[in-house]
Amino acid sequence: MGFKCGIVGLPNVGKSTLFNALTRTAAAQAANFPFCTIEPNVGEVSVPDARLDTLARVAKSASVIPARMSFVDIAGLVKGASQGEGLGNQFLANIRECDAVIYVLRCFEDPNIIHVSGRVDPLADAEIVETELMLADLESLEKRVSGLEKKAKQNDKDAKVALDLIARSLAVLRDGRPARHVERSEEEEKPFRELQLLTAKPVLYVCNVDEGSAADGNAMTEKVRAYAEANGAGAVVISAEIESQLAQLSDEEQAEFLSSIGLEEPGLNKLIRAGYALLGLQTYFTAGPKEARAWTITSGTRAPQAAGVIHSDFERGFIRAQTIAYDDYVALGGEVPAKEAGKARDEGKDYVVRDGDVMLFKFNT
Repeated sequence: MGFKCGIVGLPNVGKSTLFNALTRTAAAQAANFPFCTIEPNVGEVSVPDARLDTLARVAKSASVIPARMSFVDIAGLVKGASQGEGLGNQFLANIRECDAVIYVLRCFEDPNIIHVSGRVDPLADAEIVETELMLADLESLEKRVSGLEKKAKQNDKDAKVALDLIARSLAVLRDGRPARHVERSEEEEKPFRELQLLTAKPVLYVCNVDEGSAADGNAMTEKVRAYAEANGAGAVVISAEIESQLAQLSDEEQAEFLSSIGLEEPGLNKLIRAGYALLGLQTYFTAGPKEARAWTITSGTRAPQAAGVIHSDFERGFIRAQTIAYDDYVALGGEVPAKEAGKARDEGKDYVVRDGDVMLFKFNT
């Protein structure tokens, strides 16, 4: 299991530059004019995790397979997108397919890079994007009411649940707040997701800064952090320009370059960690002579469903899961010593997988 993050923002905020850097490709055309990305570009990146390399050394694995995540570079949004301005309808459809939305906000001054609004104001940019998505959600919900009311009159339980959720969602949206602020019970999560509301998706604000602000941010990024916190979103500071330079370097050269500018790691690492936290994701591992591999699951996933990430047969025929904590696996020198030390546990169907577990599934075909 991976997850797909849509990268959105106004034109010329560094969106495509960030995408190119993250995916180490030139798939997205970065240029100093609006709508340089016409079709959504999708790029898969490896999730950096030092634990995986350590496991591979201990297990003497022939190959190392990291977890993957996808970024979708979506065409630049402009005011009026919800009414079809710019590439409005296409833009909104592409966002619906993503698990989370990354808002790239320009937090740097540069007279050589045109801003579509003629000024640099990241909070105003964020509000334009959010407003357009809220307007699209309002229109989408209002169109569904009549049909659902007819079904509800015929005692359709699902229609009644949907109508109640729509009414609460409309109230929140009309109050100028995104749909992720709609209060709902655990039982209502599934029908709420089925409404496919753009503003119900988790949001991460990426503050695109100049090289000098990459380590500590600046006054604009501080405002964005406060705004994100108030709106139940995440925020990270990244210099897309630095990331694009790093993408051209070897690992050793990257380390030297980062050290020279006072950074400890690439922005990609921060972005992925923030994305994992945003979506409640975690990692478990499988390790052996053939390969060491990382698998992504949501927090709270039980052992059979974690097995199903590898193959559906593993979940259907699940018997038990041999489980070793990462620290024990490494400290004791692998699976066999961990077993001998009594650190390998046989867990059943109700076991909730923990981040870093090293697992071996037993199943019937």
